[in-house]
Amino acid sequence: MDSKVTSRDLLALSLERYPQADVARKLGVTSRTVRSWEVREDGPPEYRVPQLQQLLFGNDARVPDSADFTFIDLFAGIGGIRMGFEDNGGHCVFTSEWDKYAVKTYCDNFSTDHLIAGDITTVPVADIPDHDVLLAGFPCQPFSIAGVSKKNSLGRVHGFEDKTQGTLFFDVARIIKEKRPRAFLLENVKNLTSHDKGRTFQVIKETLQDELGYRIFPMVVDGKGFVPQHRERIYIVGFHDDTEFSWDAFRHREKDAKSMADILHPQNGCEDTGQENMVRYIVGKKGNVDNKYILSDKLWQYLFNYAAKHKAKGNGFGYGMVTKKSVARTLSARYYKDGSEILVNRGKGNPRRLTPRECARLMGYPDSFKIPVSDTQSYKQFGNSVVVPVIQEIARIMKPHIMTLIEEEEGQVHQYALLV
Repeated sequence: MDSKVTSRDLLALSLERYPQADVARKLGVTSRTVRSWEVREDGPPEYRVPQLQQLLFGNDARVPDSADFTFIDLFAGIGGIRMGFEDNGGHCVFTSEWDKYAVKTYCDNFSTDHLIAGDITTVPVADIPDHDVLLAGFPCQPFSIAGVSKKNSLGRVHGFEDKTQGTLFFDVARIIKEKRPRAFLLENVKNLTSHDKGRTFQVIKETLQDELGYRIFPMVVDGKGFVPQHRERIYIVGFHDDTEFSWDAFRHREKDAKSMADILHPQNGCEDTGQENMVRYIVGKKGNVDNKYILSDKLWQYLFNYAAKHKAKGNGFGYGMVTKKSVARTLSARYYKDGSEILVNRGKGNPRRLTPRECARLMGYPDSFKIPVSDTQSYKQFGNSVVVPVIQEIARIMKPHIMTLIEEEEGQVHQYALLV
């Protein structure tokens, strides 16, 4: 008899201890999802097992001695930002991500000692542990900017609680306000600065600087050099005390830049087609890319004609073709639809899409990174991700200032203890 405790067993035990609504909230799902798990013969998905165990047996909130600082990972996606800060001595104490497929990839790649919270808008700040650094790749949404005097006259709240209510930035702001992390890193698309005619970024700056009292350092960084891809993103670094932080310390990678040759499957037999992380993408003794990634005649003809039509009109709309020496366009979450922004030139025959493993490499993930979801979900996840080496470099230049603030605060606490 198999004595293994199953996810169904863990769910049943959880529901004996907590009301169904509490289980749903703690796991970041709906009560309807929990009910569906109850009636399924195999219970919740296997990747929920660690979360159910943590729900039952509690979280180990201890920070390992090897950790230099703590952080929380909001809008975590598949963990690209977390990876960059862990590589620089950080320890993650809280994660929030609502997409179930992203949670699957995240849980398969990171050993967590805490529950993965779902919708951050439903998480009370009291449930979020104290932390040194807040990390968030928050979605961009429009903000309403109303006059404070008018709000006062109507007896309504103003400041970020009014201007950002209904946006996901509000949840970042409320956590910063209550938890007062020593530092934060916010990531967004380059166009955040011009979104809604600049009003969105105006509210963000006013909220972070004027109302929350942080000194901020925004910078647009292109992933080119770290990876062979043009990928411009804005990064907003913030500290709650004065520091000597400067983007001048940021090291670009132009001289030792990776090329598409480093990203593409070599198809020369050096990749093992039997490896778990390759078997879905390459076949045969030489490790040729599976034919399913080659564009069909119909799709290739459509993309070719579309590009030709727009070229005749004098604009550059159309597909992007890459070779081993190219720098690719920005990989987007819609890549699964037709792959048009990054097509690989095969010489003879139709071009092909990148495989999900190549997309992972294009975003700077190591080949040890597991891809447990479908190709469609993989393309969405990597298209929404950060360039990991960029985050590693940002974490590197932030860390000395984070550590200085920690040491200064600990010194102040020690002096106060001596006085009393």
